[in-house]
Amino acid sequence: MEKKRFSRFLSGGYLALVLVFVYLPIIYMVIFSFNDSKSMLNFTGFSLRWYESISKDRFMLESISNTFIVAIISTAVSTVLGTVTAIGLSKSRRLIREVVLEINNLPIMNPDIVTAIGLMLLFTSIKITTGMPTLILAHVSFCTPFVILSIMPKLRQLDDNVAEAAMDLGATPFQALVKIILPQIYPAILSGALIAFSMSLDDFVVSYFTKGEGLNTISTYVYTMKRYNYTVNALSTIIVVVVAVVLILVNLIPRLMEKKANKEEE
Repeated sequence: MEKKRFSRFLSGGYLALVLVFVYLPIIYMVIFSFNDSKSMLNFTGFSLRWYESISKDRFMLESISNTFIVAIISTAVSTVLGTVTAIGLSKSRRLIREVVLEINNLPIMNPDIVTAIGLMLLFTSIKITTGMPTLILAHVSFCTPFVILSIMPKLRQLDDNVAEAAMDLGATPFQALVKIILPQIYPAILSGALIAFSMSLDDFVVSYFTKGEGLNTISTYVYTMKRYNYTVNALSTIIVVVVAVVLILVNLIPRLMEKKANKEEE
């Protein structure tokens, strides 16, 4: 019993240290985003001055706008592409499905710098000027695999006989897709979309190599600052809150949808 208690104490202490190491800097940054002074050592008083300064910085507002435009468009496109691809793969032969899924894993397993340089060279070789279109295409390219991976496990759980029965009763393949398949995999689609949005919002390396001159996202704008701007604390806090909300939704909404579906079945 004593050994078990001691091992639990060690595992609990180790977990606590990991959580402190990961989250303490974030908590520190959030607290000092409300600091009245420019000090990062002494909290002199509560103030919203750094949040107010965001609204006065035109370049920062443009970066925020670009970030959310790219994230929303790339999420929408990658969600549609990922959903269609996943459904198509679920109906394909096993060999084709496994080969495509292995290829799909490459952008996820590749270091970001490799993907970024590869995309930059691709755009340069076909003489496409980098800018907003190339930035969106780049984000779609690394977001789509995450959508596919989110949807495939749910598709494996579906009963193919249900869609086939619907078509036997007169439904067209499109009607079977819209009324039978999509409602059943909706939680997985939503999870994939939220993950894609979070990945796009957080990206720096791929954005830096594919954005072009004069165009910045939040991450590239912060990188190009000549000196540290304390407004970054407030901006980073906003990003942390947005990402946290997205992650909560990713975990919460599918569970709520499953509970709702189970109640309807009962």
